[in-house]
Amino acid sequence: MDTSQYMSMFLEESMENLQTLNESLLELEQQPENIDKLNEIFRVAHTIKGMAATMGFSKMAELTHKMEDVLSKFREGMLKVTEKVVTVLFTCLDTLEKMVNNISEGNSEEISIEDILQDLHSIAEGNATAKDLEIQSHEDEETNSNFSEKINLNQYDINVVKQAMDKRFNAFEIKILISENTLLKSARAFLIFKSLEEYGEIIKSIPGAEDIENENFEFQISLIYITNKDKSEVVDILLNISEVEEVMVEPVDVETAKENFSEKVVDFNKVEESKGVQLETVKSIASMEDKGKKEAVVHKKVHQSVRVELDRLDKFMNMVSELVIHRTRLEQISSNHKLSDLNETLEQVARATSELQDLVMKIRMLPLEVVFNRFPRMIRDLSKDLGKEMELEIQGQETELDRTVIDEIGEPLLHLLRNAADHGVESSEERIAKGKNPIGKIKLVAYAEGTKAIIKVEDDGKGLDVDKIKAKANKIGINTEGMSDSDVKNLIFAQGFSTNEKVTDISGRGVGMDVVKTKIAALGGTVDAISEIGKGTSFIIRLPLTLQIIQALLVKIGDETMAISLGYIDRVIDYKEDLIKKTNNKEVIVYNDNVIPLIRVSKKLQTETSEKTKKYIVIVKVGEKIVGLLVDSLLGQQEIVIKPLGKTLQGLKEYIGATILGDGLVTLILDVAALV
Repeated sequence: MDTSQYMSMFLEESMENLQTLNESLLELEQQPENIDKLNEIFRVAHTIKGMAATMGFSKMAELTHKMEDVLSKFREGMLKVTEKVVTVLFTCLDTLEKMVNNISEGNSEEISIEDILQDLHSIAEGNATAKDLEIQSHEDEETNSNFSEKINLNQYDINVVKQAMDKRFNAFEIKILISENTLLKSARAFLIFKSLEEYGEIIKSIPGAEDIENENFEFQISLIYITNKDKSEVVDILLNISEVEEVMVEPVDVETAKENFSEKVVDFNKVEESKGVQLETVKSIASMEDKGKKEAVVHKKVHQSVRVELDRLDKFMNMVSELVIHRTRLEQISSNHKLSDLNETLEQVARATSELQDLVMKIRMLPLEVVFNRFPRMIRDLSKDLGKEMELEIQGQETELDRTVIDEIGEPLLHLLRNAADHGVESSEERIAKGKNPIGKIKLVAYAEGTKAIIKVEDDGKGLDVDKIKAKANKIGINTEGMSDSDVKNLIFAQGFSTNEKVTDISGRGVGMDVVKTKIAALGGTVDAISEIGKGTSFIIRLPLTLQIIQALLVKIGDETMAISLGYIDRVIDYKEDLIKKTNNKEVIVYNDNVIPLIRVSKKLQTETSEKTKKYIVIVKVGEKIVGLLVDSLLGQQEIVIKPLGKTLQGLKEYIGATILGDGLVTLILDVAALV
């Protein structure tokens, strides 16, 4: 079978499933009794196993199969969820992730799974011996052959049955005898299952699904079945299936099952219940409840979403950008030639392009959840490595950002969180001595604010020590004289700057924060450090929601037209000579009792400026900083498309790109953050 066409789907879905497993295992570690979580983990692991086996990746399938053995032990109440067991399962996930990465990169390197298989095997075995298993399997065979024998229910089954009864469902124990002349026993058995599952859920079957698939059973099937149908209806459903000879349907007696279970607890700890494996896809009672309600509803369409390659979306975005440019060009021609007949059509075109633009933006948007969801596991591992107690709180993961931003923002956040865990949060002893909660708290918060997305990484640790940073700065040759405390704190983003004396695996090389600043600046964003000694540190990242089409203010600087993103602009004021004061040999303006540094843009960009024209000061806010930009005149607000400058002009730090205006003029877009 040619599997190449399914490869990208397999890789994408495997990564999604592994991430789901990561999150669910973390939750299971917190709530070991959560049966629904356990079922979800089992389902996802089973999906990964099935997909890997289909694609011919036998090692992946083998590893997930062993994981399933351990998970089924949890479900049957034979194993307790402990930190040790969860850690082994996490190692499994990491190995699976390496395998998927190797497959996607075409790397044929073999990953050894013997040790992990051994660990999983010893966990799954507990203290069961091969001899015990043999005895049990003989007992099971005898049980199967006797039609009047009851199915043994374990604690998990009893809980499920009780939940179902509480929700007014019927729970039946069903025995079915198939005709001995049946040629395809397994096909007949699956037909029985299919008929029953239309009206309820089978929570246990003897023989198990695997034995049925391999025709490894006699002519009798025993089931525990939950449904909203009554006994006579269930009997009718079964007797209507050809080759079913005899049917016995009895209500499940939970109390007797409980007594039997408590007598057998000792055996359960020793012995694997090899035949009575629950059906592979045990769904929760809640989904059954929905099923009951939805029976009358017409089936929904299967394909509710489509996977699209990012390249195609980028192309779509570019085409829409071109439309926006031509629209402004048409508007310009119409106003130049006073073509009033065109106005109405142009308005329609403008409306359509705006809607198209909004739509393509929304299609490219992804929730931050796809980046955030890998951090809880990382903080768990760090707290084990560093021997510190800490927890991560995430808020606003539903905030959406452009796909290109999402792809790039993971690494800076990773550095900031590792930094908070290593430098920020103190050890439990230190925290207790300071009267703090022994468990350190790290917060990751995201929300949208106007045209920007704000992401904050906060910790309640020891905060940034200004004196320590100053000492380090002076040591490496940075002059800190006349710097405010806030400026000194932001020095930690300088290249090669680290206040950690020891270089560890986690931090101390002085590359982390530099990467954070560079990456975020490349995305047109800013990052600020705010900290209070002893109380904690907060890093605030501001990012544009989208990187393609923005609202901008067009200004004249000398003879040049430039664009400034409206996202940065606070207000525009008239320029008067007497507004300007000098401090520390630098020009400032006093506005609303605030001292604001002034930047003469023409000087900065080394362009000619005309003295005659009336000038304006555009007050911009970048992060926590407020600055006035002196420009020669204002040309109004316009929607512009950001076009990259290309390889030749990549080194120009003052501009984020260029745009084409309605009159065909190419205009540079100022990078306000870089100017400030």
